[in-house]
Amino acid sequence: MSKTVISVEHLSKRYQLGVIGATSLQRDLNRWWARTRGRPDPYLKIGQEGLAERMGEYIWALDDINFKVQQGEALGIIGRNGAGKSTLLKILSRVTAPTKGKVKIKGRIGSLLEVGTGFHPELTGRENVYLNGAILGMTRAEVERKFDEIVDFSGVEKFIDTPVKRYSSGMYVRLAFAVAAHLQTDILIVDEVLAVGDAEFQKKCLGKMGNVAGEGRTVLFVSHNLTSVEKLCHKGIVIDGGRIELKGSQTEAISYYIKKIHDKNKVEDLNIRKDRQGDGRIRISKIELYDLEGKQIKLVNTGDTFDIYLHYVAQESYNINDVIFGITCVAPNGTYVFSSSIQHKSTRFTGKLAKSGTVALRVKNIPLVTGNFQLISVIRLKNHRVDIVDNAFSLQVVDLGYSNYLKGRTLAHGVCVIKGEWRFIS
Repeated sequence: MSKTVISVEHLSKRYQLGVIGATSLQRDLNRWWARTRGRPDPYLKIGQEGLAERMGEYIWALDDINFKVQQGEALGIIGRNGAGKSTLLKILSRVTAPTKGKVKIKGRIGSLLEVGTGFHPELTGRENVYLNGAILGMTRAEVERKFDEIVDFSGVEKFIDTPVKRYSSGMYVRLAFAVAAHLQTDILIVDEVLAVGDAEFQKKCLGKMGNVAGEGRTVLFVSHNLTSVEKLCHKGIVIDGGRIELKGSQTEAISYYIKKIHDKNKVEDLNIRKDRQGDGRIRISKIELYDLEGKQIKLVNTGDTFDIYLHYVAQESYNINDVIFGITCVAPNGTYVFSSSIQHKSTRFTGKLAKSGTVALRVKNIPLVTGNFQLISVIRLKNHRVDIVDNAFSLQVVDLGYSNYLKGRTLAHGVCVIKGEWRFIS
Protein backbone atom coordinates (compact mmCIF):
# COMPACT_ATOMS: atom_id res chain seq x y z
CA MET A 1 0.00 0.00 0.00
CA SER A 2 1.47 3.35 -1.05
CA LYS A 3 1.91 5.99 1.60
CA THR A 4 1.01 9.66 1.45
CA VAL A 5 4.13 11.85 1.23
CA ILE A 6 2.42 15.22 0.60
CA SER A 7 -0.83 16.23 2.24
CA VAL A 8 -2.26 19.71 1.59
CA GLU A 9 -5.25 20.73 3.70
CA HIS A 10 -7.25 23.94 3.22
CA LEU A 11 -4.17 25.77 1.97
CA SER A 12 -4.53 29.51 1.25
CA LYS A 13 -2.05 32.26 0.50
CA ARG A 14 -2.87 35.98 0.57
CA TYR A 15 -0.81 38.87 -0.77
CA GLN A 16 -1.40 42.56 -0.21
CA LEU A 17 -1.15 45.13 -2.96
CA GLY A 18 0.81 47.93 -1.43
CA VAL A 19 4.05 49.83 -1.17
CA ILE A 20 5.63 47.87 1.67
CA GLY A 21 7.21 44.51 0.96
CA ALA A 22 7.00 44.92 -2.81
CA THR A 23 10.69 44.89 -3.70
CA SER A 24 13.78 46.20 -1.86
CA LEU A 25 13.62 48.20 1.38
CA GLN A 26 14.97 51.30 -0.40
CA ARG A 27 12.24 51.16 -3.07
CA ASP A 28 9.57 50.50 -0.44
CA LEU A 29 10.65 53.62 1.48
CA ASN A 30 10.76 55.74 -1.69
CA ARG A 31 7.27 54.60 -2.64
CA TRP A 32 5.96 55.29 0.87
CA TRP A 33 7.57 58.78 0.94
CA ALA A 34 6.12 59.68 -2.48
CA ARG A 35 2.66 58.54 -1.43
CA THR A 36 2.67 60.52 1.83
CA ARG A 37 3.54 63.65 -0.17
CA GLY A 38 0.75 63.02 -2.67
CA ARG A 39 3.12 62.27 -5.54
CA PRO A 40 2.93 59.40 -8.04
CA ASP A 41 4.78 56.16 -7.54
CA PRO A 42 8.34 56.81 -8.79
CA TYR A 43 8.62 53.21 -10.03
CA LEU A 44 5.20 53.02 -11.72
CA LYS A 45 5.36 51.54 -15.21
CA ILE A 46 3.26 52.46 -18.21
CA GLY A 47 -0.09 50.68 -17.98
CA GLN A 48 -0.03 50.48 -14.16
CA GLU A 49 -1.75 53.79 -13.53
CA GLY A 50 -4.59 52.06 -11.67
CA LEU A 51 -2.28 50.46 -9.13
CA ALA A 52 -2.39 53.39 -6.71
CA GLU A 53 -6.17 53.09 -6.30
CA ARG A 54 -5.75 49.42 -5.41
CA MET A 55 -3.21 49.91 -2.61
CA GLY A 56 -4.24 47.94 0.44
CA GLU A 57 -6.29 45.38 -1.50
CA TYR A 58 -5.71 41.70 -0.88
CA ILE A 59 -5.27 39.01 -3.51
CA TRP A 60 -5.74 35.33 -2.70
CA ALA A 61 -3.11 33.57 -4.80
CA LEU A 62 -4.34 30.25 -3.36
CA ASP A 63 -7.79 29.66 -1.89
CA ASP A 64 -8.64 26.48 0.06
CA ILE A 65 -6.41 24.02 -1.80
CA ASN A 66 -6.73 20.33 -0.84
CA PHE A 67 -4.94 17.30 -2.33
CA LYS A 68 -2.67 14.38 -1.48
CA VAL A 69 0.27 12.85 -3.31
CA GLN A 70 1.34 9.25 -2.85
CA GLN A 71 4.92 8.01 -2.84
CA GLY A 72 6.21 7.36 -6.36
CA GLU A 73 3.54 9.44 -8.10
CA ALA A 74 4.34 12.00 -10.76
CA LEU A 75 1.81 14.84 -10.44
CA GLY A 76 1.36 17.44 -13.17
CA ILE A 77 0.06 20.84 -12.13
CA ILE A 78 -1.37 22.86 -15.02
CA GLY A 79 -3.17 26.17 -15.41
CA ARG A 80 -2.87 29.55 -17.03
CA ASN A 81 -0.32 32.19 -15.97
CA GLY A 82 -1.26 33.67 -12.61
CA ALA A 83 -3.39 30.69 -11.60
CA GLY A 84 -1.32 30.05 -8.45
CA LYS A 85 0.89 27.14 -9.56
CA SER A 86 4.24 28.70 -8.65
CA THR A 87 2.90 29.98 -5.33
CA LEU A 88 1.83 26.44 -4.46
CA LEU A 89 5.27 25.04 -5.28
CA LYS A 90 6.99 27.77 -3.23
CA ILE A 91 4.91 26.82 -0.20
CA LEU A 92 5.64 23.12 -0.69
CA SER A 93 9.35 23.96 -1.03
CA ARG A 94 9.18 26.05 2.16
CA VAL A 95 10.25 29.18 0.31
CA THR A 96 7.22 31.04 1.61
CA ALA A 97 4.66 30.32 4.35
CA PRO A 98 0.92 29.84 3.83
CA THR A 99 -1.63 32.30 5.19
CA LYS A 100 -3.99 29.49 6.17
CA GLY A 101 -4.01 25.72 6.09
CA LYS A 102 -1.52 22.91 6.60
CA VAL A 103 1.11 21.18 4.51
CA LYS A 104 2.46 17.82 5.69
CA ILE A 105 5.53 16.48 3.88
CA LYS A 106 7.42 13.27 4.56
CA GLY A 107 10.96 13.17 3.18
CA ARG A 108 13.61 15.42 1.68
CA ILE A 109 12.60 17.89 -1.02
CA GLY A 110 14.69 18.95 -4.00
CA SER A 111 13.31 22.02 -5.76
CA LEU A 112 14.01 23.73 -9.05
CA LEU A 113 11.72 26.74 -9.10
CA GLU A 114 13.71 29.20 -11.19
CA VAL A 115 17.04 29.49 -12.96
CA GLY A 116 19.86 29.05 -10.45
CA THR A 117 17.68 28.20 -7.48
CA GLY A 118 19.88 28.00 -4.39
CA PHE A 119 23.08 28.93 -6.24
CA HIS A 120 25.50 31.54 -4.96
CA PRO A 121 26.78 33.53 -7.95
CA GLU A 122 30.29 34.04 -6.53
CA LEU A 123 30.86 30.34 -5.94
CA THR A 124 32.01 27.90 -8.60
CA GLY A 125 29.81 25.18 -10.01
CA ARG A 126 31.66 22.61 -7.90
CA GLU A 127 31.16 24.60 -4.71
CA ASN A 128 27.47 25.14 -5.49
CA VAL A 129 26.92 21.40 -5.90
CA TYR A 130 28.23 20.84 -2.37
CA LEU A 131 26.33 23.86 -1.06
CA ASN A 132 23.04 22.58 -2.51
CA GLY A 133 23.71 19.16 -1.06
CA ALA A 134 24.23 20.67 2.38
CA ILE A 135 21.02 22.70 2.08
CA LEU A 136 19.14 19.49 1.23
CA GLY A 137 20.60 17.80 4.30
CA MET A 138 23.15 15.63 2.49
CA THR A 139 26.50 14.74 3.97
CA ARG A 140 29.66 15.54 2.04
CA ALA A 141 30.19 11.82 1.42
CA GLU A 142 26.71 11.52 -0.12
CA VAL A 143 27.38 14.43 -2.47
CA GLU A 144 30.79 13.06 -3.47
CA ARG A 145 29.26 9.72 -4.45
CA LYS A 146 26.94 11.51 -6.92
CA PHE A 147 29.28 14.32 -7.99
CA ASP A 148 30.69 12.77 -11.18
CA GLU A 149 27.20 11.69 -12.27
CA ILE A 150 25.85 15.22 -11.69
CA VAL A 151 28.63 16.88 -13.68
CA ASP A 152 28.35 14.36 -16.54
CA PHE A 153 24.59 14.88 -16.82
CA SER A 154 24.87 18.68 -16.74
CA GLY A 155 27.46 18.81 -19.53
CA VAL A 156 29.32 21.72 -17.91
CA GLU A 157 32.42 19.79 -16.84
CA LYS A 158 34.71 22.30 -18.58
CA PHE A 159 33.27 25.10 -16.47
CA ILE A 160 32.70 23.30 -13.18
CA ASP A 161 35.41 25.38 -11.45
CA THR A 162 34.16 28.68 -12.91
CA PRO A 163 31.95 31.01 -10.80
CA VAL A 164 28.34 30.40 -11.83
CA LYS A 165 27.77 34.15 -12.29
CA ARG A 166 29.56 33.66 -15.61
CA TYR A 167 27.25 30.82 -16.68
CA SER A 168 24.59 31.31 -19.34
CA SER A 169 20.97 30.71 -18.30
CA GLY A 170 21.10 27.35 -20.07
CA MET A 171 24.21 26.28 -18.15
CA TYR A 172 22.56 27.42 -14.91
CA VAL A 173 19.54 25.22 -15.60
CA ARG A 174 21.64 22.23 -16.62
CA LEU A 175 23.64 22.20 -13.40
CA ALA A 176 20.74 23.15 -11.13
CA PHE A 177 18.53 20.38 -12.53
CA ALA A 178 21.35 17.84 -12.34
CA VAL A 179 21.86 18.64 -8.65
CA ALA A 180 18.14 18.52 -7.82
CA ALA A 181 17.55 15.27 -9.71
CA HIS A 182 20.64 13.28 -8.69
CA LEU A 183 20.94 14.01 -4.99
CA GLN A 184 18.94 11.59 -2.89
CA THR A 185 15.77 13.59 -2.33
CA ASP A 186 12.45 11.85 -1.78
CA ILE A 187 10.44 14.52 -3.60
CA LEU A 188 11.49 16.44 -6.71
CA ILE A 189 9.65 19.71 -7.47
CA VAL A 190 10.21 21.28 -10.89
CA ASP A 191 8.63 24.53 -12.08
CA GLU A 192 8.59 25.85 -15.67
CA VAL A 193 12.37 26.23 -15.92
CA LEU A 194 13.24 23.53 -18.44
CA ALA A 195 11.97 25.81 -21.22
CA VAL A 196 15.29 27.66 -20.91
CA GLY A 197 17.21 24.60 -22.06
CA ASP A 198 17.45 23.30 -25.61
CA ALA A 199 15.20 20.55 -26.96
CA GLU A 200 17.79 17.81 -26.43
CA PHE A 201 18.31 18.81 -22.80
CA GLN A 202 14.55 19.00 -22.17
CA LYS A 203 14.17 15.46 -23.47
CA LYS A 204 17.04 14.34 -21.25
CA CYS A 205 15.46 15.99 -18.20
CA LEU A 206 12.06 14.41 -18.81
CA GLY A 207 13.73 11.04 -19.10
CA LYS A 208 15.54 11.60 -15.82
CA MET A 209 12.34 12.67 -14.05
CA GLY A 210 10.65 9.55 -15.38
CA ASN A 211 13.48 7.47 -13.90
CA VAL A 212 13.17 9.33 -10.59
CA ALA A 213 9.47 8.47 -10.41
CA GLY A 214 10.27 4.89 -11.39
CA GLU A 215 12.65 4.61 -8.43
CA GLY A 216 9.76 5.23 -6.04
CA ARG A 217 10.48 8.92 -5.56
CA THR A 218 7.80 11.57 -6.04
CA VAL A 219 7.74 14.25 -8.75
CA LEU A 220 5.68 17.46 -8.89
CA PHE A 221 5.91 19.04 -12.32
CA VAL A 222 4.56 22.41 -13.49
CA SER A 223 4.71 23.08 -17.23
CA HIS A 224 2.77 24.70 -20.06
CA ASN A 225 4.12 21.95 -22.33
CA LEU A 226 1.13 19.63 -22.06
CA THR A 227 2.82 16.94 -24.13
CA SER A 228 5.58 16.70 -21.51
CA VAL A 229 3.02 16.56 -18.71
CA GLU A 230 1.16 13.78 -20.50
CA LYS A 231 4.33 11.72 -21.01
CA LEU A 232 5.80 12.16 -17.52
CA CYS A 233 2.90 12.37 -15.09
CA HIS A 234 0.43 9.80 -13.83
CA LYS A 235 -2.02 12.26 -12.30
CA GLY A 236 -2.86 15.92 -12.78
CA ILE A 237 -4.60 18.85 -11.18
CA VAL A 238 -5.93 21.98 -12.88
CA ILE A 239 -5.63 25.26 -10.96
CA ASP A 240 -7.37 28.50 -11.86
CA GLY A 241 -7.86 31.59 -9.74
CA GLY A 242 -6.08 29.95 -6.83
CA ARG A 243 -8.52 27.03 -6.68
CA ILE A 244 -8.31 23.43 -7.83
CA GLU A 245 -10.89 22.89 -10.55
CA LEU A 246 -10.13 19.25 -11.30
CA LYS A 247 -8.16 16.34 -9.86
CA GLY A 248 -7.73 13.17 -11.89
CA SER A 249 -5.47 11.37 -14.32
CA GLN A 250 -3.08 13.44 -16.40
CA THR A 251 -5.23 12.78 -19.49
CA GLU A 252 -8.38 14.00 -17.74
CA ALA A 253 -6.61 17.12 -16.46
CA ILE A 254 -5.16 18.00 -19.87
CA SER A 255 -8.47 17.41 -21.68
CA TYR A 256 -10.32 19.57 -19.16
CA TYR A 257 -7.76 22.39 -19.45
CA ILE A 258 -7.71 22.35 -23.26
CA LYS A 259 -11.52 22.28 -23.43
CA LYS A 260 -11.71 25.22 -21.05
CA ILE A 261 -9.33 27.24 -23.25
CA HIS A 262 -11.27 26.32 -26.38
CA ASP A 263 -14.64 27.12 -24.78
CA LYS A 264 -13.32 30.49 -23.65
CA ASN A 265 -12.05 31.41 -27.11
CA LYS A 266 -14.77 29.77 -29.16
CA VAL A 267 -17.03 32.09 -31.14
CA GLU A 268 -19.07 30.49 -33.91
CA ASP A 269 -19.11 33.54 -36.16
CA LEU A 270 -15.56 34.41 -37.20
CA ASN A 271 -16.74 37.85 -38.32
CA ILE A 272 -17.12 38.98 -34.71
CA ARG A 273 -13.95 37.38 -33.35
CA LYS A 274 -11.76 40.07 -31.75
CA ASP A 275 -8.90 37.82 -30.64
CA ARG A 276 -7.16 37.78 -34.01
CA GLN A 277 -3.78 39.06 -35.17
CA GLY A 278 -2.93 41.05 -38.28
CA ASP A 279 -3.92 44.25 -40.01
CA GLY A 280 -7.19 42.80 -41.33
CA ARG A 281 -6.82 43.70 -45.00
CA ILE A 282 -7.99 40.17 -45.75
CA ARG A 283 -10.00 38.19 -43.20
CA ILE A 284 -11.34 34.66 -42.90
CA SER A 285 -15.11 34.96 -42.51
CA LYS A 286 -16.09 31.28 -42.26
CA ILE A 287 -14.58 27.78 -42.28
CA GLU A 288 -16.53 24.74 -43.49
CA LEU A 289 -15.93 21.05 -44.23
CA TYR A 290 -17.09 19.26 -47.40
CA ASP A 291 -16.82 15.67 -48.54
CA LEU A 292 -15.70 14.69 -52.03
CA GLU A 293 -19.30 14.84 -53.32
CA GLY A 294 -19.56 18.50 -52.34
CA LYS A 295 -21.80 17.83 -49.33
CA GLN A 296 -21.16 19.85 -46.20
CA ILE A 297 -20.14 17.71 -43.21
CA LYS A 298 -19.72 18.37 -39.48
CA LEU A 299 -17.10 15.75 -38.63
CA VAL A 300 -14.63 13.46 -40.36
CA ASN A 301 -13.68 9.83 -39.97
CA THR A 302 -10.14 8.64 -39.45
CA GLY A 303 -8.71 7.99 -42.93
CA ASP A 304 -11.19 10.25 -44.77
CA THR A 305 -10.33 12.57 -47.63
CA PHE A 306 -12.19 15.89 -47.41
CA ASP A 307 -11.99 19.61 -48.17
CA ILE A 308 -11.56 22.52 -45.76
CA TYR A 309 -13.20 25.62 -47.22
CA LEU A 310 -11.80 28.99 -46.11
CA HIS A 311 -14.20 31.81 -47.00
CA TYR A 312 -12.52 35.23 -47.06
CA VAL A 313 -13.24 38.92 -47.64
CA ALA A 314 -10.64 41.46 -48.79
CA GLN A 315 -10.61 45.24 -48.61
CA GLU A 316 -9.17 45.44 -52.11
CA SER A 317 -7.80 43.19 -54.83
CA TYR A 318 -4.25 41.87 -54.49
CA ASN A 319 -1.87 39.92 -56.66
CA ILE A 320 -2.84 36.33 -55.93
CA ASN A 321 0.81 35.21 -55.79
CA ASP A 322 1.42 37.63 -52.91
CA VAL A 323 -1.26 36.05 -50.68
CA ILE A 324 -0.65 33.00 -48.50
CA PHE A 325 -3.56 31.08 -47.00
CA GLY A 326 -2.63 28.53 -44.34
CA ILE A 327 -4.06 26.05 -41.85
CA THR A 328 -2.42 24.58 -38.74
CA CYS A 329 -4.01 21.67 -36.88
CA VAL A 330 -3.54 21.46 -33.11
CA ALA A 331 -4.21 18.32 -31.05
CA PRO A 332 -6.23 18.42 -27.79
CA ASN A 333 -2.96 18.19 -25.81
CA GLY A 334 -1.58 21.31 -27.54
CA THR A 335 0.70 19.50 -30.00
CA TYR A 336 0.94 20.97 -33.50
CA VAL A 337 -0.05 18.07 -35.78
CA PHE A 338 0.31 19.49 -39.29
CA SER A 339 0.39 22.71 -41.27
CA SER A 340 -0.34 23.43 -44.91
CA SER A 341 -0.26 26.66 -46.92
CA ILE A 342 -0.27 28.13 -50.39
CA GLN A 343 3.31 29.26 -50.91
CA HIS A 344 4.64 32.37 -52.63
CA LYS A 345 4.94 32.43 -56.41
CA SER A 346 2.75 29.41 -56.96
CA THR A 347 2.61 28.52 -60.65
CA ARG A 348 -0.93 27.17 -60.21
CA PHE A 349 -2.52 30.53 -59.45
CA THR A 350 -2.38 33.70 -61.51
CA GLY A 351 -4.17 37.02 -61.70
CA LYS A 352 -5.85 39.05 -58.99
CA LEU A 353 -7.47 37.87 -55.77
CA ALA A 354 -11.22 38.54 -55.75
CA LYS A 355 -12.55 40.81 -53.00
CA SER A 356 -14.49 37.85 -51.61
CA GLY A 357 -14.26 34.19 -52.32
CA THR A 358 -13.26 30.76 -51.10
CA VAL A 359 -10.02 28.81 -51.07
CA ALA A 360 -10.04 25.08 -50.33
CA LEU A 361 -7.50 22.69 -48.84
CA ARG A 362 -7.95 19.00 -49.65
CA VAL A 363 -6.79 16.75 -46.81
CA LYS A 364 -6.11 13.24 -48.06
CA ASN A 365 -6.59 10.19 -45.81
CA ILE A 366 -6.37 12.11 -42.56
CA PRO A 367 -4.44 9.86 -40.13
CA LEU A 368 -5.70 11.34 -36.84
CA VAL A 369 -7.14 9.40 -33.91
CA THR A 370 -10.50 10.17 -32.33
CA GLY A 371 -10.51 13.65 -30.81
CA ASN A 372 -11.47 17.29 -31.08
CA PHE A 373 -8.67 19.08 -32.97
CA GLN A 374 -8.45 22.84 -33.41
CA LEU A 375 -7.58 24.69 -36.61
CA ILE A 376 -5.57 27.91 -36.71
CA SER A 377 -6.32 29.96 -39.83
CA VAL A 378 -3.56 32.10 -41.30
CA ILE A 379 -3.44 34.74 -44.04
CA ARG A 380 -0.20 36.51 -44.92
CA LEU A 381 0.42 39.14 -47.57
CA LYS A 382 4.03 38.71 -48.62
CA ASN A 383 5.84 38.89 -45.25
CA HIS A 384 3.07 40.68 -43.33
CA ARG A 385 0.53 39.16 -40.96
CA VAL A 386 -2.92 39.88 -42.31
CA ASP A 387 -5.23 37.59 -40.33
CA ILE A 388 -4.34 34.86 -37.81
CA VAL A 389 -7.08 33.28 -35.69
CA ASP A 390 -6.40 30.64 -33.02
CA ASN A 391 -9.14 28.05 -32.46
CA ALA A 392 -10.85 29.22 -35.63
CA PHE A 393 -12.58 25.87 -36.18
CA SER A 394 -13.12 22.64 -34.26
CA LEU A 395 -12.24 19.59 -36.33
CA GLN A 396 -14.03 16.61 -34.82
CA VAL A 397 -12.43 13.29 -35.81
CA VAL A 398 -14.23 10.00 -35.13
CA ASP A 399 -13.42 6.33 -35.72
CA LEU A 400 -16.14 4.60 -37.72
CA GLY A 401 -14.12 1.61 -38.76
CA TYR A 402 -10.82 2.79 -40.25
CA SER A 403 -9.50 -0.59 -39.16
CA ASN A 404 -10.71 -3.11 -36.61
CA TYR A 405 -7.18 -3.15 -35.23
CA LEU A 406 -7.18 0.63 -34.74
CA LYS A 407 -10.73 0.95 -33.42
CA GLY A 408 -10.91 2.76 -30.11
CA ARG A 409 -7.49 4.37 -30.44
CA THR A 410 -7.23 7.71 -28.60
CA LEU A 411 -4.54 10.30 -27.92
CA ALA A 412 -3.11 7.97 -25.30
CA HIS A 413 -1.87 5.86 -28.23
CA GLY A 414 -0.43 8.81 -30.15
CA VAL A 415 -1.80 11.55 -32.39
CA CYS A 416 -1.59 9.66 -35.70
CA VAL A 417 -2.53 6.18 -36.87
CA ILE A 418 -1.07 4.07 -39.66
CA LYS A 419 -2.20 1.03 -41.59
CA GLY A 420 0.66 -1.29 -40.83
CA GLU A 421 1.18 -4.92 -41.78
CA TRP A 422 3.09 -7.26 -39.46
CA ARG A 423 4.72 -10.51 -40.54
CA PHE A 424 7.32 -13.00 -39.30
CA ILE A 425 10.55 -12.98 -41.30
CA SER A 426 11.97 -16.11 -39.68
